[in-house]
Order: sequence, then C-alpha cells, then structure tokens
Amino acid sequence: MNDVYVVGVHTIKFGRYLEKSIKDLTSMTVKECLSDAQLEKKAIQALWFSNSGWGDQKGQSCIRGQVALRPMGIDSIPITNVENACASGSTAFHHAWLGVASGLYDVTMAVGAEKLYNTNKMAVFAGFMSGIDIENVVEISRGLSVFSLNEQDKKAIETFKKKYQPQVNGHSKKKPSIRQKIKDLRDQIVVAINLGEKLGYDTLRELKKITGPSDHSPFMDIYGYAARKHMNKYGSTVEQLAIIASKNHFNSTLNPNAQYRFEVPVEKVLADRIVSFPITRAMCAPIGDGAASAILCSEKMVRQLGLSSRAVKVRASILGSGKEYPEDSGEPDIGERLANQAYDIAGVGPQDISLAEVHDATAFGELHQAENLGFCKRGDGGVFAESGATRLEGQIPMNTSGGLTSRGHPIGASGLAQIHELVVQLRHEAGKRQIARKAVLAMGENGGGALGNEEAAMCMHILETPSS
Repeated sequence: MNDVYVVGVHTIKFGRYLEKSIKDLTSMTVKECLSDAQLEKKAIQALWFSNSGWGDQKGQSCIRGQVALRPMGIDSIPITNVENACASGSTAFHHAWLGVASGLYDVTMAVGAEKLYNTNKMAVFAGFMSGIDIENVVEISRGLSVFSLNEQDKKAIETFKKKYQPQVNGHSKKKPSIRQKIKDLRDQIVVAINLGEKLGYDTLRELKKITGPSDHSPFMDIYGYAARKHMNKYGSTVEQLAIIASKNHFNSTLNPNAQYRFEVPVEKVLADRIVSFPITRAMCAPIGDGAASAILCSEKMVRQLGLSSRAVKVRASILGSGKEYPEDSGEPDIGERLANQAYDIAGVGPQDISLAEVHDATAFGELHQAENLGFCKRGDGGVFAESGATRLEGQIPMNTSGGLTSRGHPIGASGLAQIHELVVQLRHEAGKRQIARKAVLAMGENGGGALGNEEAAMCMHILETPSS
C-alpha cells in the first residue's frame, strides 16, 4: 500500500439548520475543505459521500452524493454513496484512503452530511431503529426494556435519585396547550403509520406493549445496559460517567464547531433527567445537523503541491464488522480487536498515542473505548477518567472536540468531524483546546449500529503529525 496523507479538513458548526438542505450543508463544508487544502474542485479524482437518514426523512434513498454535489459543480468523477450507520463518515474516509493507498487515485475526498433535527422528535428516535436488526426488533426490545433491570439495579436507581435528582416538592408540570396536544397526537399517528407499514402492524402493537412511548433512541438503552453491567462487574460509578460528560462539555466550549458550547458541572450532569440508568441526558449526544469533510493525497501529490508542512500521514485505516458470540464468553470486543490491528499496521502501541477521538454517543462509550484501545486495564475506564488522564492536560486527552456528547452527532458527519479534530491537533492548530503534550500520533474510533453484543460496523484510524 502507498502512503496516504490528509491535506484538507473541515467541519461546519453542528446544530439546527431547519432552513438549509443537505445540498447546502454539503456545499458549506466542501468549499472550506478545498480552501484548507489549497486545491480547486477539479483536483478531486474520486469522492465518497456519507449520509444515513436522507432517504428515511426526505425520500432521497439513492444517488445522494451525486444529488448533493452536482449543484456546486462536482460531477463526472466517481462518487460512491456510503451508509454504515454512525460509522458512515469514517467508512467514507477509509475508502477515500483506500483509493489513494491502492495507487488508483492521487487525490480523493470524503464528505459527510446529515440533517437529523425534526420538529417530530418521535420520528427521529424511530429512525434510529434501522441501526439494529429490524426483523428482530421485538426480541431486542424485550431484552432492553425496564424488565432487564435486576433488583440491584433498581436499588441503585432509587439511591441515585435520592442523592442527586431534584425533588418536585408538589409542583406540577406545566400542562401542554391544546395546540401542543394536537401536534403530539399528529406526530404519534405519523410515526405509527410509518413504522406499521415497515414492520407490520402486529409487530408494532407488540413493540408498543413492551416499550410504550419513548423519548430516546434504542441505543441509549443499549448503553445503559452495558454501563450497568460494567458498574456491577468492576465497580465503576455513575459519578465517573458524569466526570467524563462534564469534561467533554468543557472541551466543547473551546470548539467553535460544537453544537453545545456551555459547561455542565458534574453535579448538574447527575441532576439531569435519567434517560436509561445510569445514563442521564447530559451524558448523551444531542440530535442535530451538520457536515464535515476531508481530502486525501498521495505522497507524490503532497510533494508536488508543496503541502508537506500541513500533511497528516494516515498510519493505519481499519474498517471491520462485529461478530456473533455468547455474551459472557470473554471474546475481545470489536474495539479491542480493531485497535490491535491498527497498532500492528502502524507499528506502535497505546503508549505511543498522544490523543484520541472516540465514539461517545454516551459517556459510557468513552469509558468503554478507553479500555478497548488499551489506554487502561479492562474495568479501569472509570478510574482512569476520574484521575484526570483524559483531560486536555492529561496523559491521553480524549474527545478534545467535545465528542459526540457535546460537539454533536449528525450521523453521516460524525466520523469525519473526528478526523478533522485529530488533524488540527496534529497540526497544532487547535487553539485554546490544543492538548498540553506534544501531539505526535492521534487515534480515532467510530462505531455504528448494534448487532448482537457489539457494534455492527467500526473504523479505527491512526494519524501522524506532519514531518516538516
């Protein structure tokens, strides 16, 4: 394989873009990414376009990249559409890397754009069901429902509520207006018909018996279940999860591209609404829109264009899928397996990594991946975070961008936003959030979907600071 370099990166500010289309968001990031790379659009020889929800939300199920890019004059070149759940953006990056590493192209591009925000929140959460085995949704929901809580979990919830959750003190919530009630009913009907047509109405009725109305995606229940298991087995604590979330909210205040740019102290993380115990709302990634992109070049083209001083080398690029095995078999997690592959290819180990961006759709995701990537021993992820090791000034800063929890998580763009953060850190261009230690090697982990005991898809990348 040939050496590959990242020469351009960009992320728009994640948030709500109700008045803008996928085409608009795509144009915003592509133009700035080209500018960062000092290239014209005609230089791009092939492009991979990442998007997950355009088809479900607006009906653009096919030729998404061609539709999004043609208005800005990018056409005729090979454009490949990528959908790999939350790992879509990093999957697009992996294939753009592969196009150069194979010698087929000298300049490729990966672009991710997503619009998740919808005034019908139920429709958004229902859309996340496509990231699991939809034919077995009833069985999966049974396993993740409140009935999976054991007596120890239930006691822990009550103790937690008494200690951290604010008391209502007899005050009732504000009643919704007639208009709001009508809208809520309309939203429920729209979602029910949509799901009923997809799953079958018998399946929908069975699903409703198990789950009832939901104000979050099924992935939050998966994270909650995994976090409870970790707490029961290793003694990790909800306070440690709150420390991780609070750290990432702080990092996002230093990131102009972050969706959330406010601090959330540990006590407020703990006082926030429980989503799926022990996960509170402040520990979860928000719903939002966004776009991000990256341009990759061969070594020959980097020299030809005079970009060596800002070209970040891709030391390893791994794409893998989850596999089936018994839940408590001791089988290494997909994150551990792919991290070891990446280390072997790059010829480095976890002790050599300067910083990492990992998939923290909840705070537990960061704890779990800190262990998978070998930054600490299995079971010590909470203690590791509590020690301060993952802060900007720590031993191995994690999610310096604010992570999915606070930078935001527009699915098709998230993996590329991670790449953007790692590149600016390795270029020492991250401003106030630049890590304290010298950034030499950076690692990115981006997972997508849930199939069995682990993510359905995952990418792992190791990048190296410019040599000159």
